[in-house]
Amino acid sequence: MSRAVIYETFGGPEVLELREVPEPHAGPGEVRVRVTAAGLNPMDWGIASNPQAAAQFGITVPSGFGYDLAGVVDEVGSGTTGFAVGDRVYGGAMGRAVADFAVVDTHAGAAEMLWHTPDGISDEVAATLPVAGMTAAAALAAIDLRSGDTLLIGGAAGGVGVFAVQLAKLAGARVLGTASEGTFEFLRGFGAEPLTYGPGLADRVRALAPEGVSAATDLFGTETAETALALCVPPERIATIAAGPTPPGGVRAVGGFDASPDAMARITDAILAGTITVPIAAIFPIEKIRDAVTQQADRHVHGKIVVIL
Repeated sequence: MSRAVIYETFGGPEVLELREVPEPHAGPGEVRVRVTAAGLNPMDWGIASNPQAAAQFGITVPSGFGYDLAGVVDEVGSGTTGFAVGDRVYGGAMGRAVADFAVVDTHAGAAEMLWHTPDGISDEVAATLPVAGMTAAAALAAIDLRSGDTLLIGGAAGGVGVFAVQLAKLAGARVLGTASEGTFEFLRGFGAEPLTYGPGLADRVRALAPEGVSAATDLFGTETAETALALCVPPERIATIAAGPTPPGGVRAVGGFDASPDAMARITDAILAGTITVPIAAIFPIEKIRDAVTQQADRHVHGKIVVIL
């Protein structure tokens, strides 16, 4: 037997239970990962609380929980190449990450991903990367971000935002980021120029960047995308990640699965070089999964939350 976080009904953190479950095993084309760390994302509790969101990812109850994980390969199924027992790895397993063991289909394409963890990157850091890192990279690629751009990022202090800010700065862009005032110093530490979200955003952007903004990415809802449109940013230079399949004004809707194949290598290289920092706001043991998700859902977390096993 092994442990896994399970929920049988949709709801808030209170529906999550740590249970003894049968130990899974790797089949053909699969590897089993002994999970040491799982990074939480807003989509995790969004799926667990919303049947419609869960259906978009093919999840029905009862279900496991989480996507991002890191650990060590301890079983390799027949026909699997590229991984061996003992390899340190990180990646994603939809609805199965927060568990002692996660079986990952290495042939599943974008739905499940697995990479070797570079020496010098801890499992806790590696477990924060797949969703947030890939989504940030995809959002910036979709708007063809380039050196000299003035970029407006909505939700800049969140898990995806901290990667988007740093990747944009590395690309040579000036970054304006919306956030709550309590996160302003946090954002300045990454080179962003913060401003509050909410009514009057367009006026605050004009005051901070009177020459205008040339691109925008909205990491929470549609306010930033709508503001960018009002500021005459072309729709093809605006991306959203949480506005549904038809965002306003013809702007681009993207997700982590749209990232280029080399996106994660570029991010881990930058982490090793010290040009990207991964802020971990809190680390919880798996027994405190409800507390971890409650803090994640607060929406005012400065960085990532990690569950360790």
